[in-house]
Amino acid sequence: MVSTKSPKEKVVVGWREWVTFPGLLEEPVKAKIDSGARTSAIHAVDIQTFTERGAPHVSFILYPLQRRLKPAIKCVAEICDEREITSSTGHRHARYVIEVEARLGNVTWPIELTLADRAPMGFRLLLGRQALKGGFLINPNRSFIASKRIVKN
Repeated sequence: MVSTKSPKEKVVVGWREWVTFPGLLEEPVKAKIDSGARTSAIHAVDIQTFTERGAPHVSFILYPLQRRLKPAIKCVAEICDEREITSSTGHRHARYVIEVEARLGNVTWPIELTLADRAPMGFRLLLGRQALKGGFLINPNRSFIASKRIVKN
């Protein structure tokens, strides 16, 4: 984890925060910080797999803004795993897992992110406890403590 804070000092985050993914998606995505969820997930559609230089990859479309279909951002990432994930409704689904750099406030660190159709959900991004482990404390009474949305012109 790269941070402007000392390694022993944990970053306090609210129950929702703006997160970017340098190198994948610069548009901020509003995330629900969910310590009850083990795995992180982002809303992805039109998921297509392919092989590049002998390694499995995935292309997909991200809609970073809630309840909007624009912008539609095409992304490509190497697949690091495929896992059976149990959703909040108890259903099991196979999902592709990618590893990306996440940026929240002044902290950038690698996380695993599953690709899922989260259209019916309130948030396009869910940050689970594996991604938050070790570096963050959650204040459930606050929002956007560590991050502010940067509007691009």
